[in-house]
Amino acid sequence: MAQNGGARTKRERPNILITGTPGTGKTTTSAALAEAANLRHINVGDLVKEKSLHDGWDDEFDCYLLNEDLVCDELEDVMEQGGNIVDHHGCDFFPERWFDHVVVLQTDNSVLYDRLDKRGYTGKKLSNNVECEIFQVLLEEAKDSYSEDIVLALRSDCIEDIDRNVSTITDWVRNWSSLP
Repeated sequence: MAQNGGARTKRERPNILITGTPGTGKTTTSAALAEAANLRHINVGDLVKEKSLHDGWDDEFDCYLLNEDLVCDELEDVMEQGGNIVDHHGCDFFPERWFDHVVVLQTDNSVLYDRLDKRGYTGKKLSNNVECEIFQVLLEEAKDSYSEDIVLALRSDCIEDIDRNVSTITDWVRNWSSLP
C-alpha cells in the first residue's frame, strides 16, 4: 500500500490532480497521461456540464457557477477506487485524501495570453486568468490545500513541455506502489 501524507491508502492505483490556470494545458496533458499511464481522465468542466453540477451561469466570466458539493458527491466513489486523473483549474475544494500527486501546470504569461485570446477570452475573464498565473494563485492554492510533498509545479509552454511532463508523471505512476 502507498502512503499519502502519512495516511495509508487502500487504492491500488494513484489519483492525480492536474490543475493550473485555464490555458496551461491541463486537458491536453491529462488526456495524454491517461493514455500513457492507463488511468481514467475526469475533466471536471465537462462533468459539470454533463451532470448539471452547477448553480447557473456567470455572464461576467462566461462560465458555469460550479457547485463544489455536487461535484465532490459525484466523484466520491470513483475517487476511492483510484486510478484517476482529475483535470480542473481549481483545487481547494477537493478532499485532500483523494490525491496522491497534485501537478500544477504553469505557462509563461505571453504564451498564456495568446492561448486564451485564441479561445475567445476577453476583458475581465482574460485579464483575471493572466493575473492568476502571474501571481501563481493555483500553485499557492495547491500548497495550501495539500501536503507540499505531493505538489509538483511543471512548465507547460510548448508541446515538448507537455511530452516531458507526461513522461515524468507516467514514471511516477509506474513507481507509485513502491513509494514509501
